[in-house]
Amino acid sequence: MSPLGDGTTSAADTLDAGKRIVDLSHPVTAGMVTYPGLPGPEISDHLSRAESRRKYAPGTEFQIGRISMVANTGTYLDAPFHRFGDGADLAAIPLSRVTDLEAIVVRGTHRAVGVGELAPHRAAVPGRAVLLHTGWDRHWGTPGYGAADHPFLTAEAIEWLVAQRPSIVGIDSVNIDDMADGTRPAHTGLLAAGIPIVEHLTGLDRLPDRGFRFHAAPIAIAGMGTVSVRAYAVVPGDLG
Repeated sequence: MSPLGDGTTSAADTLDAGKRIVDLSHPVTAGMVTYPGLPGPEISDHLSRAESRRKYAPGTEFQIGRISMVANTGTYLDAPFHRFGDGADLAAIPLSRVTDLEAIVVRGTHRAVGVGELAPHRAAVPGRAVLLHTGWDRHWGTPGYGAADHPFLTAEAIEWLVAQRPSIVGIDSVNIDDMADGTRPAHTGLLAAGIPIVEHLTGLDRLPDRGFRFHAAPIAIAGMGTVSVRAYAVVPGDLG
């Protein structure tokens, strides 16, 4: 069996009854830039394969890796603690809030995604994952990804979403807020309402508008509000 990881479809992407898994996460690589001004991850060996051969029987080897990175690396989830000192941290978020969720995709057509683009989906928002597809992930890995003209949610759209009570909100842009707005209305409004945020999604163009399930479970780290996730969708065979 050859290693996978090049993003191509494989048997591992298909489940029973023709369901398929769509990976919505950016791989984490050494030195990569996720957010302007934040350092890239440092990835190395704690125990190399060569060193391990001295510890185990002939023909037996292992690698134990070491990674040093800021929490806001790759595709990541923000818990309320990210914004509020008394908010729920990563260890306190119920898995039911971030996994196996009915989900919808809202296709943003403007840089500032407003109520007008969300309102047609009103009946489908409560209790679901709302994923904002802007197409900004096409700039991933380039200086343009962190540009000031990135797509974001307006303050009015956030008020509307909070009133509709989605389970989680995600976006495929560098920030769900306008980076020029230091008040960060999206992070403030959503996280105050206990609604986690997933940023830096990718591959939302491969999903149907609805009828699939979304997963983005973080590591249960006490005292932290953000960490990388392997976000993915499970799409039924009849929607594939």
